[in-house]
Amino acid sequence: MLKKNIFIFLSLLIASASLGQIYEPVKWSVEQKNTGDKTAEIQIHASIDEGWHLYGLDLPKGGPHPTTIVFETLQNASKVGEIQTASKLVKQFDANFNMELNWYSNDALFIQKIKFNDGSKVKIKGYVEFMACNDKSCLPPSKSPFSIGNSKSTVVEKAVVVVAKAPDYWKPVIQQLNGFGSEEGSTGVTSLWFIFIAGMIGGFLALLTPCVWPIIPMTVSFFLKRSDNKRLGQRDAVLYGLAIIFIYVLLGILITLIFGASALNSLSTNAIFNLLFFALLVVFAISFFGAFEITLPSSWSTKLDAKADSTVGFISILFMAFTLVLVSFSCTGPIIGTLLVQVSSSGSLLAPAIGMLGFAIALSIPFSLFALFPLWLKSMPRSGGWLNSVKVVLAFLELALALKFFSVADLAYGWHILDREVFLTIWIAIFALLGFYLLGKIRFTHDSESKHTSVLGVFLAISSFAFSIYIIPGLWGAPLKAISAFAPPLYTQDFNLYNNDLHPAFTDYELGMAFAAEKKIPVIIDFSGFGCVNCRKMEASVWTDPIVKELLKKDFVLISLFVDDKTSLAKPYDVIENGRSTSIETIGDKWSYLQRSKFGANAQPFYVMLDNNGVPLNKSYTFNENPAEFVKWLTRK
Repeated sequence: MLKKNIFIFLSLLIASASLGQIYEPVKWSVEQKNTGDKTAEIQIHASIDEGWHLYGLDLPKGGPHPTTIVFETLQNASKVGEIQTASKLVKQFDANFNMELNWYSNDALFIQKIKFNDGSKVKIKGYVEFMACNDKSCLPPSKSPFSIGNSKSTVVEKAVVVVAKAPDYWKPVIQQLNGFGSEEGSTGVTSLWFIFIAGMIGGFLALLTPCVWPIIPMTVSFFLKRSDNKRLGQRDAVLYGLAIIFIYVLLGILITLIFGASALNSLSTNAIFNLLFFALLVVFAISFFGAFEITLPSSWSTKLDAKADSTVGFISILFMAFTLVLVSFSCTGPIIGTLLVQVSSSGSLLAPAIGMLGFAIALSIPFSLFALFPLWLKSMPRSGGWLNSVKVVLAFLELALALKFFSVADLAYGWHILDREVFLTIWIAIFALLGFYLLGKIRFTHDSESKHTSVLGVFLAISSFAFSIYIIPGLWGAPLKAISAFAPPLYTQDFNLYNNDLHPAFTDYELGMAFAAEKKIPVIIDFSGFGCVNCRKMEASVWTDPIVKELLKKDFVLISLFVDDKTSLAKPYDVIENGRSTSIETIGDKWSYLQRSKFGANAQPFYVMLDNNGVPLNKSYTFNENPAEFVKWLTRK
């Protein structure tokens, strides 16, 4: 613990030294002052610059490094008693160490009494090891040597501490990083394709809800009857589908323009936002179970219907599309909201628009296809009890997803309410109950009576029960790679029989870099996030690989920096970024700014390999679940 705290202060020194300054806030002088023919005092005086303080001789275990005076050589003399202090000692609670500490300000005088037979033969050699801090930064533990000897008179020997200029670990290295070539892995095109596919899946799920499915035949029939020309009716129905796409994509673009990618990323881990979305999903789930119905004011859709009737052409069709969006909100709202929250952590400006594009295409396909092939309407399944069953299944899934949002806030703020075993226990219960529902063993108010279980219901029930059983070993620490993107990380679990997981050596940049400099080994910086889905996938799929684990533990210092850590800084500060002042108030703000300013990136996961001076050794690495590729990157092949 003591060594850890030493490194904490060492890290703060490096942040200060990055400004290119040499600090000498403490200057030492040592004097042998004779008090008799055979006695003297060794007076060790510290002159402390204004605003700085020097820690005392006696500090609690686990705190910073205390001032220590060591007499390596004491010839022809012996010490009398212990070291005495003659300066005012300030005692105060320090929130950084969560303990009461003591220190000296302005100056400090330490006295060691000695006795001897012949003062001319006394030889003393030693050093003072100390640590000094101000309100913004700290010096590392330093040694100031001193020596006294071969003099009958009072001897004064000064020992000035000079702290050498440390490497600038915050210096931008964007050009050096780009010089190695394009990044390994992908968070760009592939992740956008993933977002698009996720959006389409959400759109297809929305189609199977009672808010959307019954509207399909009514809307298509309306367009086909609206025009005497069958081709014009089909054209209008296709335009209707395009209008749906236009509305949802416009919504995605507006969200990005209003909030911005960085703000969305920050919002996605905001406690209030996540707890609000958790509550909304729970409310929607309760509604889908049949407790009550959520609908928007009927006047909104009535006004849009009136606008559609009073206008012509594409504007009329656009108003009808708006009507669909409003009417179906109670079913599509939870799906759209979940999609937008998930894509917000990608750091891409295009992500919300791409996600909404996929959702809207899936939602609009039936309207266009049934308009082109109207005979298909006859073979379309009728609305009935199966639609309510879809709603109930979605309710179970929404409850499971709701826990993800609560978990993000819980991790970002360090509440430890929903640790991994609690999360998994609730998921096991949810999917077990879903299995019983699919078998017809549980019924809700809006469910129609059924004497038989469908074949599809049996297969879905088997899948749900199997998933519950798959999760159970996770209660004892199994990695559960299939759900690693959703469940809290393994380190939040109290009881863990699994010992193959890898933890970062440090979660503080300067602290880790200082340790790497001491050990003279390179560093892997892992820019991560509590709400980062792909980060959890990398940790579960790649870090658990034996070769990767061995390389990261033996050849590198692994530093994980969570850009969404909401822990407040003791001293918030402002930086100038792109010509504007940006406030750095939390630990996450600090690491996010480091990633942007030093490496020119803002998406997670993001890995960089540095030497112990903060200079890149290889191209950056992003997301790739293939351990072999990560090994190639680590070995620079």
